[in-house]
Amino acid sequence: MIHIGTVKGRELSIAERFLNASGRVSTTAQLEVSNSVTAERIDVILSEDNIPEDRGMLYLYPIGDNQYCLQLCYLEYSDTSDTQATVYTVRYLPSFFDQYPAKTLSANQPFRFDETTEQQFSVCAQARTLLRQLESSSTVTSAFVQSLQRSEAAMHLLRRALECITAPFTTCQVPACRFLAYESEREKIVSAMKIIEENVEQPHTIKELSRKVAMNECYLKKGFKAIAGRTIHEYQQELRISQAKVLLKQDGMTVTDVANTLGYSSISHFSTAFKKITGMKPCELLS
Repeated sequence: MIHIGTVKGRELSIAERFLNASGRVSTTAQLEVSNSVTAERIDVILSEDNIPEDRGMLYLYPIGDNQYCLQLCYLEYSDTSDTQATVYTVRYLPSFFDQYPAKTLSANQPFRFDETTEQQFSVCAQARTLLRQLESSSTVTSAFVQSLQRSEAAMHLLRRALECITAPFTTCQVPACRFLAYESEREKIVSAMKIIEENVEQPHTIKELSRKVAMNECYLKKGFKAIAGRTIHEYQQELRISQAKVLLKQDGMTVTDVANTLGYSSISHFSTAFKKITGMKPCELLS
């Protein structure tokens, strides 16, 4: 099992990170694909005050020279309830990528990065159909043929995800955002997002982020809003409050402990920010 991030000494699984640790697992089912591709269906119950958006995520982990492990995560909501959903994970092991020349991989996004990469993408109707094929029970009697069918679905899911990520970027119609037509500038925004995500407990100022990604503060603010759909402050606050909800549910944690852990200057500031986003007081989540 690949893990990413930690919560009070406990590693977060990718599925938990994908849901911002807001879901409770009800059932899981392994979907046998092949020796180089594994898949899992995870039924979850979501918290009503923290409903993640319907989306897909790609996680890439370079584990050696020209060796990669990649995982796709998809979130689908139940037709009968807003708080019941299913997370599908498809993991492509290093042996899967061994069949492709290193030069072919490194020439394409996201494999040209030599560090862990996370990228969000939209889930199209074709991808949803492929997910159905991945988990459906085959009518054929041969287990090998069923494995081939699931392998084919997994291959197409990866292709669709990469196509969504590498599709040409459409220039923003707002004049101030035209610089985002350049990939190098978009990568700076993505780098800023990663810095924020990796330093939830020590928020950066816009000036600090600007220096770290080498981008003008004004461009950084406008570009961030265009790509992330929210301001830098809103993005930081959402991540901090999401982390706070996890910490508050842990035994022995007080509101003061959580506020200090996440770098808030006072309990009142923390409580105000928490209630603004969740509609609840922090003490209501204490174990």
